[in-house]
Amino acid sequence: MSQSPYPSEAPYLSKVPYPSEELEQQGRSLYETGRFTEAVAVLQRAVTSYQQQGDTSGQAIALSNLALTYRQIGEWSQANDAIQTSLMLLTDVSAQASDRSSGLAQVLDIQGDLQFAQGRAEQALTRWQQAAEYYGAIDGAPDNAIGNAPDASNRLTQNRINQSRALQTLGFYQKSLTLLDQLAQSLATQPASLNKATALRKLGEGLRVVGRLEEAQVQLGDSLAIAQQLLTDSKIAEEAAESMALTQVSLGNTARAEQENETALGWYQQAADTSSSSKTQLQANLNQMSLLVEMERFLQAQQLVPTIQAQIEALPLSRTAVYARINLAESLSKTNADAEPLSSATLLSTAVKQSQQLGDQRTQSYALGLLGRLYENTRQWSSAKELTQQALQLSTAANATDVTYLWQWQLGRILKTQFEQGNAPAEKLEQNRTEAINLYRQAIETLQSLRLDIASINPDQQFSFRKNVEPAYREHIELLLHPVVDKPSQADLTAARDALESLQTVELQNFFREACLDVPIAIDQVVEETTALAESSTNALAAVVYPIILSDSLEIVLKLPDQSELLHYSTQIAQDKVESTLLELRHQITQPDSLESVQSLSQRAYDWLIRPAEQVLQAEEISTLVFVLDGFLKNIPMAALYDGSHYLVETYGVALTPGLELFNPQPIERQGLRLLFAGLSDSVEGFSSLEAVEVEKEGIVEEVSQTTVLLNQTFTAQALETEIEQTPFDIVHLATHGEFSSDRNKTFIRSSDRRMTMDELDRILQTRQARPDPIELLALSACETAEGDEQAALGLAGVAVRAGARSTLASLWSTDDRSNAFLMIEFYRQLMQNPSFSKSQALRQAQLKLVTHPNYGHPSYWAPYVLLGNWL
Repeated sequence: MSQSPYPSEAPYLSKVPYPSEELEQQGRSLYETGRFTEAVAVLQRAVTSYQQQGDTSGQAIALSNLALTYRQIGEWSQANDAIQTSLMLLTDVSAQASDRSSGLAQVLDIQGDLQFAQGRAEQALTRWQQAAEYYGAIDGAPDNAIGNAPDASNRLTQNRINQSRALQTLGFYQKSLTLLDQLAQSLATQPASLNKATALRKLGEGLRVVGRLEEAQVQLGDSLAIAQQLLTDSKIAEEAAESMALTQVSLGNTARAEQENETALGWYQQAADTSSSSKTQLQANLNQMSLLVEMERFLQAQQLVPTIQAQIEALPLSRTAVYARINLAESLSKTNADAEPLSSATLLSTAVKQSQQLGDQRTQSYALGLLGRLYENTRQWSSAKELTQQALQLSTAANATDVTYLWQWQLGRILKTQFEQGNAPAEKLEQNRTEAINLYRQAIETLQSLRLDIASINPDQQFSFRKNVEPAYREHIELLLHPVVDKPSQADLTAARDALESLQTVELQNFFREACLDVPIAIDQVVEETTALAESSTNALAAVVYPIILSDSLEIVLKLPDQSELLHYSTQIAQDKVESTLLELRHQITQPDSLESVQSLSQRAYDWLIRPAEQVLQAEEISTLVFVLDGFLKNIPMAALYDGSHYLVETYGVALTPGLELFNPQPIERQGLRLLFAGLSDSVEGFSSLEAVEVEKEGIVEEVSQTTVLLNQTFTAQALETEIEQTPFDIVHLATHGEFSSDRNKTFIRSSDRRMTMDELDRILQTRQARPDPIELLALSACETAEGDEQAALGLAGVAVRAGARSTLASLWSTDDRSNAFLMIEFYRQLMQNPSFSKSQALRQAQLKLVTHPNYGHPSYWAPYVLLGNWL
């Protein structure tokens, strides 16, 4: 389902507690039906009326409502002016304390909303925190809200959820989760009421946005249960039923986020049956249809069209009606039955006209852009380009950045296709390419300005990173690496590599639902520093390999030490061919009886990635290869690449890095090294016993004298946290069951008492208050990537980044218990007995011991071990 560019629920207007009821009611009605331009005119008259009456409080509240309405149509300057004037008036007004607190709280809330929408998260957080203080002063007092707005306690609930979103955007992920946890505890003690049901629903939606889906389900389930209880009260039965329906929609969205599509369809259907509100019924049906289309169940989707069409036609002219048409058009365009009179083009043309009537630039932009996409799909380039340009102008004017990137990308894509298929002179084609590159660059810059997963902009819409963001980066790189004549320039290569870095960063931000991945040292700088280390450290010279998987080629950019220019080579091969080969290699390499097929497949990968650079790597005396892996390559152990007679690990040390930068890298100091060993050999929670963990422990203790041990029952989450907090360990070695998944909530390690998620492990590792330096090495022995999860390596990269360690040693799949202990002990032996060895070279020597071992020579035993981050 594509991203929707509008908020799922408009912020609440406040009730002015003085006369002019007619203007107040009219403005409220227009706002709540999405007729924002008309609402502006009415609210302006209300402001003037209160000013003439000398009613400062009424004027201030009307101005805050006007600011919210300006926000809806993208008039940011007027919105900011209106809310600032409102705040000044309320600050000066001499009203009763409770009235003043209530008004200030709501105005500060609105100002925070405006600031957050304009990308000023820090200012928004401050305003929301101030608003919360005022809400606290009036807790329990009657609220000034109108229409379907909640009471003061529910406004405070929404305020805390808003604070949580701001904290996430600023990178304070743990503080964000703590705030949501506190909110959940607070709501748990409140008696059942419609207000509590609403608050729990909003909390569930907030938890879903940050990716805590299981907890979201719990809160939404509690909300639903309360609403069901209240159905027996005839006075509020209708409101309770509507609360149920809204929660059922949210439960459907949550199930959809968990890819439980059948469950999601059931919730949507229940919501449509439960609600008596045509608006809620329509939303449930639209969600149901889009999901059916996504599942390619087109016949069932088509059966909903007459009902949806009738519900849309029954709506008055409003933003809700316009977006319903847009939503239906998007779904129809993906089916095989898009025919007149109810075609996507017809629906979108109507949406364009209606948004013009409403004076809603944002909505008009979205409708025009999607209409341009239809023309793009039918290869009507002139019309597609013209409509997309119009959409881009409107979204830019409305400061709708989450829509703007779509049209920058779409316009670039149109030019890219024309460039690739054009028969014009080379000069003209290169001009088109340059223009397309600039548009892609603008789209990526706009995406980066959004900072977080685009899904958080509208939590009621599911958003696919791999469909809606990743292709923009790859298409941009493709343009950069495929000029009209000659080969890519150094500027093109640098830009392509930077785009890959941006993609890696945004992918991890999407995984974390936060933007706190800044690390200070660029890999290029580290590579240059290895040159200086080469004289005093064995095998120090490193080269960095950047593979990039494109639709019809596999591109490699190579960075060598002491060389300013990047090298580039490529193989013309379809993406699906690359991925099918890698998928088969990943499957075969874990099978101990598959040596011949593993070597054949890994040789093919070697020919793509390393063969063209063999001579230059030898000439430069490179000893370590650092890979910034792309796509499915992250699931493949580079050490096992095969040149026909030798594995890559037999020639080079191998390291991985999730991006182009590292935590302050430096060689590990062996003197006085302190290691924390936490292991679990017992069978727990259905996991088999790890009998060799005790052997692993004994071997490591022998090599690293200052080792603290937590084994079996002494290895609890609390004990781990206590030890890390009290002692400045250089190495944390966890020998236990664990799994890396593309779902960060399913990425965990196992202590004796429970599973520890990535978030909890991150929190524990960050408790080391005794010293500011990061952990030198986090070793995750016996953990593995989730089977059948093509993006599971993202969880491994996530652990490596979030741990705050300079390096992370882990395995891509579960290995033989005894060979695992053998390799880990040998790694520490090499590290401690050879001070000139880097961590990557120590791992290489340990792997080579297995390569030549009579029982462990197959790559399934030694290949899965990867070193992420600092390889020094």
